[in-house]
Amino acid sequence: MIPNFDEIDELHRKYAPSQEAYELVYRHCMIVANMAREICRRQNNLFVQRCTLGDDVIRQYTTRIPPRLLNTDKTVVGALLHDIGTYSVIDNDGSNGKPVSFDRDRYILHGLAGYDLLKAEGVDEEIAEFCRNHTGVGITKEMVEEQHLPLPPANYTPKNLEQEVVMYADNFNSKSEPPRFVTAAKAIKRCAKFGKENEQKMRDLVGIYGEPKGLKEMAEQYHMVLVDA
Repeated sequence: MIPNFDEIDELHRKYAPSQEAYELVYRHCMIVANMAREICRRQNNLFVQRCTLGDDVIRQYTTRIPPRLLNTDKTVVGALLHDIGTYSVIDNDGSNGKPVSFDRDRYILHGLAGYDLLKAEGVDEEIAEFCRNHTGVGITKEMVEEQHLPLPPANYTPKNLEQEVVMYADNFNSKSEPPRFVTAAKAIKRCAKFGKENEQKMRDLVGIYGEPKGLKEMAEQYHMVLVDA
């Protein structure tokens, strides 16, 4: 099953431990979905222009040409569900008037938790994998083993362009208190905390997809700050 928008909302409401948690997580998912939709639009325009004008002409202006059209609908559905597993790692659900917070030690489990949750709900594998494979710039089996992460040894990295776009967009909005948007420079700086390889992966992704458009406007719309490096 690939859920529609109403079914996605129902899933969030079903698993959110409080209204406050639902609002925080689902708002973040909608923000990521909007950014991912815009990235898909830009990438698909590049692909169409390449097919129309040819590689040589397009590459005079950009090297960010995708190998195929991206499935925007699938990307948006995946983005709207990618963080549904975070409900299972909430420390304080916000119902006591304090900000929603997450268990830092268990937070890394939220991707796999979301995957398992969606599979149990009968959601298609290709959608459930958006949960499993979106954390940071991807978690490799080597990282799990070398850093002794509390995950089964495996690769938790995007398997297709749609998953990669959602993973990338996720880096530009944070659910931490207070929720915020970040620029590409700040996103790279944050990834650098987890090693040079992670930093370079993020730099490469910025080179492919560019900084999401309208970060300042989205920050104003959602009454959040935009943090630069």
